Amino acid sequence: MTSPHRPLRADATRNRAALLAAAEAEFTERGLDASMADIARRAGVAKGTVFRHFASKEELIAAIVAGHFRALSEYARALDDASDPGGALVEFLAEAAGGQAHHDLSFLQTLTEGDSSVAAARDQLHADVERLVARARDAGAVRGDVTGTDVWVLICAPVHATGYVRDPAPDLWRRYLAIIVDGLRPAGAQPLPVPPPTWP
Repeated sequence: MTSPHRPLRADATRNRAALLAAAEAEFTERGLDASMADIARRAGVAKGTVFRHFASKEELIAAIVAGHFRALSEYARALDDASDPGGALVEFLAEAAGGQAHHDLSFLQTLTEGDSSVAAARDQLHADVERLVARARDAGAVRGDVTGTDVWVLICAPVHATGYVRDPAPDLWRRYLAIIVDGLRPAGAQPLPVPPPTWP
């Protein structure tokens, strides 16, 4: 396994990126039945190369999940200075839902409980979402009783909703995102019946 403190050589960096992309494709197509050998074959590398980067399938899965959290964090932080905080929040939600619609790997998250790198990336993303929500709330773009944790819970909702539809259109998730966004707006909002959840 590569030391976390030593920079990867250019070829090793390419191999790691190819392995992560191949693993995502294999898990998307075959679920947890995807093997390390299948992933190596798709990435065009020897099986031993996989284990030089990831000591186990569990470690590979953790790298995928943490990588998705980090990518969304970067996207959220890029919106920090947007002139329209409400629009920035909607843009972030669309990016998050759109990415999941194309590669729904949420089933992998349950396998990463207790992984410190995943927990750190998840907590950072939550903080970034909290900041986007706070800016939108301060601008009056979302209702005052909505928290970052509320929005965090809703990130996957548009795509999960389409799972109840037989043969959904590829962009059906956008319909449910629009419903969620309307529910976040202050106009016509009624008091919420229970307090928001706390972040663990």
